[in-house]
Amino acid sequence: MQPTLIRAGRVIDPAQHMNQTADLLLDGGLVKAVASHIDPPEGCAVIDAGGLVVAPGFIDLHCHLREPGYEDKETIATGTRAAARGGFTTVCAMPNTNPAVDTAAVVEFVLRKASQEAAVRVLPIGCITKGSRGHELAQMGELAEAGVVGFSDDGNPLADSNLMRQALSYSATFGLPIINHCEEPELFEGGSMSEGWVANRLGLPGIPNAAEEIMVARDIKLAELTRGRYHVAHLSTAASLELVVDAKRRGLNVTCEVTPHHLTLGDDAVLGISANGPFGLLTPDAYDTRAKVNPPLRRREDVAALVEGLASGAIDFIATDHAPHNPVDKVCTFEDAAFGISVLETAFGSLMSLVHVGKVTLPMLIEKLTLAPARFLGRPDLGALRQGSPADVVILDPNAEWTVDAAKFASKGKNTPLDGATLRGQVAATLVAGEVRYNSLSVPTNGLAAQ
Repeated sequence: MQPTLIRAGRVIDPAQHMNQTADLLLDGGLVKAVASHIDPPEGCAVIDAGGLVVAPGFIDLHCHLREPGYEDKETIATGTRAAARGGFTTVCAMPNTNPAVDTAAVVEFVLRKASQEAAVRVLPIGCITKGSRGHELAQMGELAEAGVVGFSDDGNPLADSNLMRQALSYSATFGLPIINHCEEPELFEGGSMSEGWVANRLGLPGIPNAAEEIMVARDIKLAELTRGRYHVAHLSTAASLELVVDAKRRGLNVTCEVTPHHLTLGDDAVLGISANGPFGLLTPDAYDTRAKVNPPLRRREDVAALVEGLASGAIDFIATDHAPHNPVDKVCTFEDAAFGISVLETAFGSLMSLVHVGKVTLPMLIEKLTLAPARFLGRPDLGALRQGSPADVVILDPNAEWTVDAAKFASKGKNTPLDGATLRGQVAATLVAGEVRYNSLSVPTNGLAAQ
């Protein structure tokens, strides 16, 4: 592999408190050097990053690659190509596949398939219960030995309190997190979107915030009882965040993540992105099934609280919850539509809206996509541009405007409410272990081709 020099970019590496114009030399799949000026060695490929931002590759701790079993929605190959386009160099695959990731054999399948076909690094998450059905614990020790980085029944809440207690006890033994999809089934059952005026106006059954908050509160009490390691997936309400903040204040091993869509979209997105008329006016874009997601998009007050929690450090990191679906899952009535949004390729562009309006800084945003998830994984080798670290790099144009065209996604999932929206902030190139996995035409290069 030839060395690569990324020249004259604004290097932002939160792991080293670095935010300056510099050159970055990659060689042998590793970061070789970062300095104000580096002469390119013989045979070196050069990327001119002048005017662009150079950062560690993003890490997504929550995405759905659907393989094995749901290859009509996504595969490891297509999902990781989408990840590369979104600037992600490491993704953690959720286990609600078919078969579910509840045995070492399925873990080994995912890892083998990823080694053969993935464009980026894939780390599997194992089930908490057998088949993610919530009745009996999976062989968590076997899964840990096989290489999972955490346990989750994502897509299904673990409603059995005694099983959650046992799982959290095991988490303390293995040092791996229990990641719960928090919703009280009886309060969620039959709901289509967040409870509120939009649901009332559209005549859709609502899901109250309490469905999430009750289970977060229960899990925190069980984490306190067991001293286990507990993580709230896709946290979405202000009150849930308050519960997490209080748990941290009391010294519990509790963390949380938030998605790009819960930070940038409210429940009014179900009315469609062109819904700009007076209160109560429905447009042809209403009942937009592409905005149906679980947990649902919440009221704007919750969105504001999550953004504030991100800026204050109360929220640990951002994860996409990339949930691709085929068209038949979404081209139907709202109540019949599947939950989920295809996120990997729009994540950075949508999150940059928070930077452009001054809600968060660009270095903080990058930290929440790199250093923070790497710490959660216990992987100091990832999420940084230190000498000797894997050469996982993303090159960003924070001011580039582009229009989302879901038909051109690398992901099989075209289900995004942002289709047709103009975003400001774009991934220009992504390198994994020094190899270019995505390169847009806006990055002048010498000897590097798009993949």
